Amino acid sequence: MAMNYNAKDEVDGGPPGAPGGTTKNRRPDNTAFKQQRLPAWQPILTAGTVLPTFFIIGLIFIPIGIGIFVTSNNIREIEIDYTGTDPSSPCNKCLSPNETPCVCTINFTLEQSFEGNVFMYYGLSNFYQNHRRYVKSRDDSQLNGDPSALLNPSKECEPYRRNEDKPIAPCGAIANSMFNDTLELFLVGNESDPTPIILKKKGIAWWTDKNVKFRNPPGGDIPLEERFKGTTKPVNWVKPVYMLDSDQDNNGFINEDFIVWMRTAALPTFRKLYRLIERTNDLHPTLPAGRYYLNITYNYPVHSFDGRKRMILSTISWMGGKNPFLGIAYIAIGSISFLLGVVLLVINHKYRNSSNTADITI
Repeated sequence: MAMNYNAKDEVDGGPPGAPGGTTKNRRPDNTAFKQQRLPAWQPILTAGTVLPTFFIIGLIFIPIGIGIFVTSNNIREIEIDYTGTDPSSPCNKCLSPNETPCVCTINFTLEQSFEGNVFMYYGLSNFYQNHRRYVKSRDDSQLNGDPSALLNPSKECEPYRRNEDKPIAPCGAIANSMFNDTLELFLVGNESDPTPIILKKKGIAWWTDKNVKFRNPPGGDIPLEERFKGTTKPVNWVKPVYMLDSDQDNNGFINEDFIVWMRTAALPTFRKLYRLIERTNDLHPTLPAGRYYLNITYNYPVHSFDGRKRMILSTISWMGGKNPFLGIAYIAIGSISFLLGVVLLVINHKYRNSSNTADITI
């Protein structure tokens, strides 16, 4: 039996339905949204709208960039490299594996006083903390004080999961490679009586890390050593985690040096906060200009991977640490925008006059 052919069915996109059945229809509903009849606004780009935009961007970005750049330059900062690869360096002797422990001293001079709170950082170069396997080599449950994870760490920690048939606490490559140099700073008032600079070791970690992400195993008044019973220290550590500090509020997994290290860096050259030098007298600078010496207990090996170590002293501002790039970026973008505005203004003026002249000639 022949069926009637209807062209409308083909336009609608569906095959003809059976007699007496419902015809399929793929046509969108007749609504403003599906039929694309919603009101729209499209800017008309003319010289009267584009040129002021370029000039406004330039006039806003350039002063902001100058302000940021000047603020960054006002931050006091000094870096002391103590890797010891230079034969004349006082720390060169520490490259020998036979010199353990090794202590070296580096003298330096502050040409200008450091006002306000001063932050001491340690810096490492050519150290890839962003390697995928390295970043994953940790157990967050164990670091959060979970008793089951303490004795049975995650397999992500391999090959630093167990040692001597005991679980490692804290496990993983990040914890195993923790920075362990000791830095001490002295002001040389006179040769016979150097003044030690008080270095605050608490308050250097993020609040959320200290109070939320990192916790010691539960136990109340039980000594910390007992709470870590049945575990062993990381392979490269000299002492176990429960002996990192005599202050129990800064010991174990909540040790702030350990917490700072566990926050991995994104680039191979990085710095991490080591100590805080607080301003105690508003009438005197925190670090007056003069001669200082840095006493270093050299433990952390970097020579094997061509790395470098440095100590940084820095003040901060409302925008953080020293970072001239942001100011330069604002100045560059503002200058380019202003220059484009001038070029387009000249082109518009020239061709508009030529067009008017052509109209008059015709």
